[in-house]
Amino acid sequence: MTESKFPKRRAFAMQKPRRTEKPEGRRTERQIAADKRRRQERHARGNVRIEGTKTPEKRMAPLAPGRVRITSLIVDELTRALSVILKLDGPADVLMKLFFKSNPKLGMRDRGLIAEGIYYALRHYASIRWAMRPVRPDRAPRLAALVALARQHGLDAIAESSIGPEAGPLKNVLEADLSKAPAHVRAELPQWLYDLVEAQYDDTDALYPAMLEGAPLDLRVNLLKATREEVLEELARNGVEAFATPYSPEGVRLPTKPGLTQWAIYKDGKVDVQDEGSQLIARLVQPRRREMVCDFCAGAGGKTLAMGALMRSTGRLYAFDVNEKRLSGMAPRMRRAGLTNVHPIAIRNEQDHRIRRLNGKFDRVLIDAPCTGTGTFRRNPDLKWRLSPEELDRINAIQKSVLEHASRLVKSGGRLVYATCSILNRENQGVVEAFLAEHPEWHLVPAKEVLESQKIVFDAKQWERFGDYFQMLPHVNNTDGFFAAVLERD
Repeated sequence: MTESKFPKRRAFAMQKPRRTEKPEGRRTERQIAADKRRRQERHARGNVRIEGTKTPEKRMAPLAPGRVRITSLIVDELTRALSVILKLDGPADVLMKLFFKSNPKLGMRDRGLIAEGIYYALRHYASIRWAMRPVRPDRAPRLAALVALARQHGLDAIAESSIGPEAGPLKNVLEADLSKAPAHVRAELPQWLYDLVEAQYDDTDALYPAMLEGAPLDLRVNLLKATREEVLEELARNGVEAFATPYSPEGVRLPTKPGLTQWAIYKDGKVDVQDEGSQLIARLVQPRRREMVCDFCAGAGGKTLAMGALMRSTGRLYAFDVNEKRLSGMAPRMRRAGLTNVHPIAIRNEQDHRIRRLNGKFDRVLIDAPCTGTGTFRRNPDLKWRLSPEELDRINAIQKSVLEHASRLVKSGGRLVYATCSILNRENQGVVEAFLAEHPEWHLVPAKEVLESQKIVFDAKQWERFGDYFQMLPHVNNTDGFFAAVLERD
């Protein structure tokens, strides 16, 4: 197919910086002296102007502690972002990067407020769309932006001049009685996904609100370069609030999200970003020194790096993935972490001939299977609106195929861990149980035993609920939703 002669259209046009200063003409000595006298008078009064009802000082007067002022710039830029992102035809995190790149002059405060507004609109898309009906939010992005900001910060935080002709529609949307909305709208889920979750969980009243919360920032301490205590002490010396995660021995949790990539402990490879649940999946593999280990769907390599550290950078750790670009991003992370035992290899699919040559060679294999990502809605809220029943069917077939082929890599007596970041049984227990029914040479190992052998202890209710499987949920463990099954070959 020949390439189009038309250039590819950007998602966001580059923005020109707004002029904030006007060029001054010539001023007489008398005018300069008068300005100096007025400045001295204002200084004597504490730099507070008393004349006029709409001076800049009065318009921008601080609100109550904890409140923010929403400027017209924030409203305009959030509108511009939502006009593209709410079309839901691409990953929101990628589109957000393009958006902020298109306006590099935005300050940190404005960037933070706009990012929060985008995430709020995506997390609460169902209720916003229901309240705005019959108008779709992507067709009226300014109204959607105002609704998100008003719900977050209160209507009085937005200047009337920023609302303009949307005042009437905004009032109607904010007064919509959400208690009359359908159940799936109140849960902020599409109907088909709501039905699946309702059929599986009996504590959805706690699950749904937890999925709407923002996730904390979890770090994994690189045990090759530091201990958790050393990292916590260094963070405390720099005034950063942090504490140890309750389950992972190398986890650190930060309630806020500072500029981590500029920190010395990050640049030196002492920490990496990884959710606590993801850290524990590497612990379930329990890789040992000098073993031959495989991360079958390595992606960007978070669990690969965790396993490499547990192996003390010895043995051979293969990282397979079909996305060569994502694998290439692992190289700088490996160097920063000080790992020399990792071998990234791009493959065509789970039946690649290079994989077949390694059948029966590995001591341990991790399958971080492709999944719907329903456990990551706190971080990726756009996923729930971009998923469909057909996509779930497609992914489910891939999961079964990957498990079937990757299991052949494991030697007799070896271990395989099948993991997802999904909360749906169909992608988790359903896949594992179907595999075990067809392969009697494999058996399920209780995840509790594997973790307790490493002094990682959960409440007894955790295992009463999930049995021999490993499962973490936002409302139960304050992590992303993760699932894992530990299998061993006879």
